[in-house]
Parts: sequence; C-alpha cells; structure tokens
Amino acid sequence: MTDSLLTETREDDKTAAWWRQAAVYQIYPRSFADANGDGLGDIPGILSRVDYLSALGIDAVWLSPFYPSELADGGYDVADYRDVDPRLGTLADFDAMVEALHARGIHVIVDIVPNHSSDQHAWFQEALAAGRGSAARERYIFREGTGPDGAEPPTDWVSVFGGSAWERVEDGQWYFHNFATEQPDFNWDHPEVRADFLKTLRFWSDRGVDGFRIDVAHMLTKDLSEPLPSRAELDAMDRSSGSHPLIDRDDVHEIYAEWRQVFNSFDPPRTAVAEAWVDTPERRARYASAEGLGQAFNFDLLEADFDAAQFREIVDENLAQARQSGSSTTWVLSNHDVTRHATRYGLAPLQGRAVKQGTEWVAAGGPSELLDRERGLRRATAASLLLFGLPGSAYLYQGEELGLHEVAEISPEQRQDPAFFRGAEFDGLGRDGCRVPLPWSADGVSFGFGAAAAHLPQPEWFADHAVDAEASDPASTLSLYREALRLRHPLQTGETLEWVETGRADVLRFARPNGWQIVTNFGTEPFDLGADAADVVLTSIPLEGSSLPGEATVWIAPAALLA
Repeated sequence: MTDSLLTETREDDKTAAWWRQAAVYQIYPRSFADANGDGLGDIPGILSRVDYLSALGIDAVWLSPFYPSELADGGYDVADYRDVDPRLGTLADFDAMVEALHARGIHVIVDIVPNHSSDQHAWFQEALAAGRGSAARERYIFREGTGPDGAEPPTDWVSVFGGSAWERVEDGQWYFHNFATEQPDFNWDHPEVRADFLKTLRFWSDRGVDGFRIDVAHMLTKDLSEPLPSRAELDAMDRSSGSHPLIDRDDVHEIYAEWRQVFNSFDPPRTAVAEAWVDTPERRARYASAEGLGQAFNFDLLEADFDAAQFREIVDENLAQARQSGSSTTWVLSNHDVTRHATRYGLAPLQGRAVKQGTEWVAAGGPSELLDRERGLRRATAASLLLFGLPGSAYLYQGEELGLHEVAEISPEQRQDPAFFRGAEFDGLGRDGCRVPLPWSADGVSFGFGAAAAHLPQPEWFADHAVDAEASDPASTLSLYREALRLRHPLQTGETLEWVETGRADVLRFARPNGWQIVTNFGTEPFDLGADAADVVLTSIPLEGSSLPGEATVWIAPAALLA
C-alpha cells in the first residue's frame, strides 16, 4: 500500500464514510458491566469500561436498547424512545459515555425499535383508556374479533415468539403484535407515528449519536385491508414482490427516504444499518441504498457451517450485493439473538438443514458430550480472523473476544427470553444463553460484572475466560482479537478481494488490493505456506514450520505495509 492510500484510509475515519469498513462492537447493556451493584448492567458500567473498549481496537460500539422498558423482550419493548431506563442510568450518564467514547475515537450506534412499542408506552396506555374508535387507537393496530361476541382473534396468525399474534383488551377489541404480547405493533400509516420517530432520530443525533441500527426494518408497513388472509394464505404469499401484507413491503422505503433526509441534515451525516430478513439479495439491497438506510446486515454466516465452500459462496454473493447497492457489506458471526459461534462450530454441522445452528443443542439442554469446546473455539478464532480480513464492516458481539461459549446451564425459573415462555420453536430454549453477563475477573460473586449476583446465572467455567485472566496471556483469545484489530487499521484497503488458488477445496486464500492476504484452512490437514510464511503477521494457531495447521487462519503482509 502506498503512503497516499494509507492516508486516505485513516482520514476516512473522520468522514461520513467511517462506517464502511468499521469494526463495530455490540454491547448488550444489561449484561456488559454493572456499576451500581443491582445485578443489571448499566450505562455507568459501560463508561467504566471505555478504556477496555479502546484497548480492544474497535471503531464503534452498537448499544442494544437501553430505553425505559419492562424487559418483556430484553429491552426491545420500549416505553419511551427518548430517555434512559432509570435502572440503567440517566441521560446525563449517556452523554458522559458518548463523550468518553468519542474522546477515544469510538463512534456510537444505538438501536431503534420502530415496529412496535412496549404496552407501557404512553400512547398505548392512552389507546387502552380511550376505547373503541378513538384517535389514540389509530396509532396501533386494533381490530374487532371473530366468532360469538368477538371472542376469537381476528385471524389465526402466530407471533414470532409463539402463540396468537392478537391480544384482547378489556373492551373486547384485539391488538396486533408480531412479537411478544407486551409489544403492540405501530400503525405506520399514521402521520403521528412517522413524525415521532423523526423526532427521536434527531434527539439522539443531537446528543452525538453517530448511527442507528434499525430493528426488524422489514416489518414496519402493513396492508391490513379486510378481509384479512388466514395464516395458511399468508404463509403461501410471495415475500419477494414487495406487496406482502406484513413483510418487506415496497412502501417501507418511503419511510427510510424520510429518515435519510434527517441523517443527511447532520455533519457528518448519521449512519444506519438495517436488520432486514428478506428473501432475495435484490430486496436487501434496497435497504442498503444511499437513498435509504445506507447499509443492511447480511446474516448468512450465522447460518453457515464451518465450511470453505459455504464461506466462499457467502463472501462472493454479499460483495456482489454491496457493489449493486453502492454500500459496503456487513459480516456477523454472533449477536444477541443467536447461539455463540464458538459453540456452533463445536457441534455437528447442519449440512443444509433449515434450522438455526446451535438451537437444537440448546433445546436439548446443552449436552456436554455433543460439544467439542476446544475445537469450537479453534474454529471460531479462525473464522473471526477471516472475517476481519474481508472488505466491509465487521460486527463483534460482546464476549466473543473472550472466547465465550453459549451458556446452557440456565434453569426454567431463571430464564427471561419471551421465546422460551411462549414456546417459540425456532429459538429452542430462547436466547438467554448468549446474553449472560460478562466475566471481568476470575473471582467474585459475579466475576467482576458487579457487586451483586448477575441477573442471569454465570457458570463456573467463566473464570477461565475472565478479562483479567486473558489480558495478561499473550496466547488468549482476547490478545488475539486485540492484535487483529490493531493490525486491521493499517492493513485495511479498498473494498475488494481476489481469490488465490490453493489447490485444496478446504483452504481459502484471498488477497486485498494492497497485497494483504488471508489464508484459512477449514480442513484438518496442514497447509504449506512456503516462502510466504516469512511474511506472516498474525495466526490463530502457531505455525508448524511453514505449515498452517488445520482449522486455522493466517494473515500475510509484507513488512512495507506495516512500516
């Protein structure tokens, strides 16, 4: 890489395009750090760990919801979109956190949950009190029931979390909720709903927030014209046409065009990334357009085995999508909704089965004999190093830098996820196992998370993965992540790659435009790097002479790139 290219990349961090190849660290606030000792993570807890985040080498943090909430869905049931949950701190605490992160060159992304509110939101409480036919109910989706006295729900639709998607209120009407009962869906045809979210985006942008992650961005607009279809009819409808009654409608992009005007009114423009579960690459690209949100998650690696052919196909497809939209792609191996990838990769492969990887193991209670922990972590670090070398944004989920596995040792009475209580099949026993509070020290009542026991139980094996145990160990997962993210900044270059033939189907190798190369051995037999071994700058497992061991990744970079 020439000096001019290095300068261009580093200066880019200060511009509107900082997000295109950022390393973004997702914080689940209630499980990151507890400053006041009540067992629940909080904003002051995040503030107390900003030096840890800086040392990790990330470019941005993404905060899952921290708003006032009854925690019916881990904070995704929002009661007030322009405040901080009192259990998590105050707006002043939030401002202090943003200032501290910005002082360390770390951008701030916050979650926006626009499809639904909490049933404790002032608008919904007003709607309940106002009764049938009121203006207040028009902000949500209320319908009359069917059957005798309207005692049956308007349709047989099922919510994402299991059970009916309709809930009856005291006066006999029913409201629609795509998710938990406590999460009534907004009516996005209502101008007050649209205006209020524009106000929310400006509110947080004025406080220094750099970007927004949009929860279930594909679900906002709906066509609930009568007669409503049955569940079977709904399931049979095409989801790629833009006209499905509930999912990925074309008219949702009118909303995001308005949001883009708000984002662009700030200097630099605020960024956004869509969580959009859609059926085709073309549909996803619309969310990532410059006229819309600007970027959209691809979750393909969350559903892939540790397999060279699957990884290569996913990389090729998503880089092509990025070229189509003019955006950059995103790479995700773990988040707050899925089984941690160290565990997924230690289980038998899915081999194309249409289930989320790891959910069957979690649903079975996490039988230890089915999980190869050592192999899972070895594969996880190899996959992470490959991901960090790809063009685009890399999203990390808190705790993966410590090599944490999924926590399966959670009894029914300790669980919190509504997917568990409502019997949602797709999530097994729910998502609590990846949301267990982090271990900061090898001892203490909550492994340094706080002064009291954590809100979800932490297993004894967390002691081996605590920050204070790993920080001083050069062979730890934390040390590997820190070094990878440190090197990634000077090595990052144009958003393209070129595949290099390896002669083996289980070994992937690609080169970035400046000569930086990444080699991942998905197999078990060593792969000889030859003379290139002399230019190795990072490896997930130490080389054996000039050979890369199985299930490992290596970075190759001529010394001039790091000079």
